[in-house]
Amino acid sequence: MATPRTKKTKSDDTSAAATSAAPATAETATDAATVPAATPASTSTETTSGAAAEFPIPVKAETPSATPSATPVPTPSAAAAPAKKKVEVLRQPAEVKYAEELVYLSSIDTGKRPFSWKLSPRMIRTFILGSTPADKIERPIAQKFFGDPALVERAIVTLASDRGLLLIGDPGTGKSWLAELLAAAICGSSTHTVQGTAGTTEDQLKYSWNVALVIAKGQSRESLIPSPIMIAMQQAALGRIEELTRCTSDVQDALISILSEKYITIPELSGDNVVFARPGFNIIATANSRDRGVNDLSTALKRRFNFVTIPTVTNKKSEKEIVLFRTRELLTRNQFEVELPPALLDILLQTFADLRDAQAAASSDDQRLESSLSTAEQIGVLEDAVLHSQFFGQTALSAANVAKAVVGTVVRRIPEEVSIRSEFWHSVVEKRAKEKKGEWDEYLEGGKQAMSLLK
Repeated sequence: MATPRTKKTKSDDTSAAATSAAPATAETATDAATVPAATPASTSTETTSGAAAEFPIPVKAETPSATPSATPVPTPSAAAAPAKKKVEVLRQPAEVKYAEELVYLSSIDTGKRPFSWKLSPRMIRTFILGSTPADKIERPIAQKFFGDPALVERAIVTLASDRGLLLIGDPGTGKSWLAELLAAAICGSSTHTVQGTAGTTEDQLKYSWNVALVIAKGQSRESLIPSPIMIAMQQAALGRIEELTRCTSDVQDALISILSEKYITIPELSGDNVVFARPGFNIIATANSRDRGVNDLSTALKRRFNFVTIPTVTNKKSEKEIVLFRTRELLTRNQFEVELPPALLDILLQTFADLRDAQAAASSDDQRLESSLSTAEQIGVLEDAVLHSQFFGQTALSAANVAKAVVGTVVRRIPEEVSIRSEFWHSVVEKRAKEKKGEWDEYLEGGKQAMSLLK
């Protein structure tokens, strides 16, 4: 494997007249590449000795010291230097969002770490599921994934083995979120991701070429464009593939050799034509259980994955915690001042529970809604209602707005699903409104108005 090229920096140009820069070693170049790309441009990464060095955390950028040289080079004054503008991102990856937690857990982690993992399996479990009094740690760690602990443990153990991890579940069950948390805790980077679609090509899993450089200099390592999976192999990180079953069979089969042999061959190169995976590399893939049969995995590929099925959350207590957790994140991030009445949240949870029961009792697909009725759908409903209240001058959620958001989210096929939804509203919601009165009455009328607009 060829020694990676040393990236030429501004300080190298400054000192070139006096000293020649020593080429970076392969190890140094690889370590430098592990800094998360999602770090804001206005921040740099600081690593300290000990366990805290495992996770780069954003810190205030400092002015670099002058490079020693025989002839001093004048530098612009601080007043003349333009101020760096902080870059806001819509959504931070988990390793950036929870950087302080990851550094803290690494500093107290005394467990054995497989390969080059940033945390031990026990600490990864704590990071994902949250801390308990039995953990005996000073700083409380919030729960980020609400699911069966045994499921999370199996996922962690799988990633320490030779097999890849395939997370299967309905839309909105948290497959991608769990994959992101696992990657952030294990290797400190969750962004080596390929989105699987019908148009995904084998090049997106392996490599492609910079056409301009190929024309100018020919095919070489310099003109090679590595895929996120190849980068993960080189950095001993986890590669992620979203919606694997949406990819065509020939693209899926490209993973067989990667998972089995742990290398990628580049036949276009005459020498140095193999990229080997470093210890710690593995793949996390997700698959939608509703897409089974679209491009089902071959038997050979299935054998190279451990399957972990993530069920839809049906426990009302857990579901309530998830919905509140995500909605409060929205309110905090956008500095909204909208009150969330507990009674409305209970109405929303009860409605989805009733819808799931109706789905299960339906005798044919024509009587079922297309919506997955997952926890993610409930979060979307509540977010829509919160945004409506905020932007149109309401200080608290109203039952009518929640009902309109439910209808708008659940009804996908018009007019087929409008009749199904209308029947449910009159038979179930109207019955509950007669029994409980209060906000159920407003909720009932809001839903009727929303459905009348869809007909």
